[in-house]
Amino acid sequence: MRNSVDFGVFTSTEKPTYQEILAEVKEFEHLRYHSVWFSDHLIGMYSSPDAPRFENWTVLSAIAGATSRIRLGQLVLCNPFRHPSLLAKMSATLDAISGGRLELGLGAGWHEPEFKAYGYPFEEPSARVRRLSEAVRIIKRMWTEPSPSFKGRYYSIENAYCSPKPVQKPHPRLMIGGSGEQLLLRVVAKYADTCNFAAWQGSPKEYEAKLRVLARHCRRVKRDPETIRGSWATYALVQADPKDARKAVEDYVKQRLQASPNASPERLRPPISGTPEDCVEQIQRYLDVGVSLFILRFMGTDNMRQAEIFAKEVMPAFK
Repeated sequence: MRNSVDFGVFTSTEKPTYQEILAEVKEFEHLRYHSVWFSDHLIGMYSSPDAPRFENWTVLSAIAGATSRIRLGQLVLCNPFRHPSLLAKMSATLDAISGGRLELGLGAGWHEPEFKAYGYPFEEPSARVRRLSEAVRIIKRMWTEPSPSFKGRYYSIENAYCSPKPVQKPHPRLMIGGSGEQLLLRVVAKYADTCNFAAWQGSPKEYEAKLRVLARHCRRVKRDPETIRGSWATYALVQADPKDARKAVEDYVKQRLQASPNASPERLRPPISGTPEDCVEQIQRYLDVGVSLFILRFMGTDNMRQAEIFAKEVMPAFK
């Protein structure tokens, strides 16, 4: 099953005011982007831990009532932050508020300082993945069954009603983010509707290698890997003029090299970058290996202008 090509935008809740976040999302909706995505961090990640950052779910709930078409996603929620039974109820409610526009993204969690600061135990990676596996089973059952019960190692529910059910049928798409080949991709194979190897960098060849691992796990559980949508979160940097595009990419790479002086300059280049024509060619390479949902993180100082150029000069090539 091949999907249509969709383009979403990743933007940050690490801004001084909610009004700035909402203004960006409304512009993305005006530009006809498929979806908007937020990370799920509780402290500042870019400058300092005390930087202003709004909580993911609260922001999405507010945006749901202020928009009408754009889909709403998380890249991705940190599973240990919310009990899965409550998250099932929260997500069914948000799907109703938004008129069926939720894309639920979930991951095992990784940023230890947040766990410590907020009093969450930070378990070893294998325990966090096992916890995630139980969580997605509970969420999907609560979305689709009248009053399910479940008893696992980490979570349990007993006759847990989730009414009303989500608007989307049979349920909202569940994205699982992460790329661990031994454990996490096994969970993706069993339960995900969408996979996301959210590394921001990475070549088509590297993405294809992950899909091959996922396909092996799918065969073990007798699932067609084509039923799992391939999404990719990527840095992007686009300028209409070739000279501006070259300079923007060069300046960006120089800036990144200051933080990572031993890195390869080519490796630091945004995978989708250059002129609109360059971006079309680059995107096609990822399409050829199985990506159909691109989540773009525009880099640089003129992100909204880049979003406009991309929407008007790149997206039409894939309609």
